[in-house]
Order: sequence, then structure tokens, then C-alpha cells
Amino acid sequence: MDAFAPWHILVLLGAILLLFGGSKIPEMMGGIGKGMKEFKKAIKEEEEQPVETPKQIPSASNKKEPMKE
Repeated sequence: MDAFAPWHILVLLGAILLLFGGSKIPEMMGGIGKGMKEFKKAIKEEEEQPVETPKQIPSASNKKEPMKE
């Protein structure tokens, strides 16, 4: 037995339509589409940037001093 039967999906879509109204749904889908487009663009830009290796900070001296108590 499937988790969602076709009538479950129809009831869910009907509830969403009643809750948000017919005019708000296209606006929400447009917002989701824009968000996905921006996300993909950011991922692509991140992949194009070269990875910088961390630089070592030169130490003042290589000698270790004994701890003072």
C-alpha cells in the first residue's frame, strides 16, 4: 500500500487552494522558482572559484620556552 494514494494528493491540493486562494499560488510558485534559480547560480559561482590553500603563519621563533608557573 502506497503512502499517498491519488485521492490524498487531490485532497491536499484542494486544501491548499482553499487556504491560499487561486491568485496566491502562482505568486508562490514564481518565488520558489526565483529562489531555486538564485541557488543554482550561487552553487555554479562557488564551483568556478579556485580553492585557495591556507597560508601558514610564520612563527616568531622555532624555539620552545619552558612553561613558567
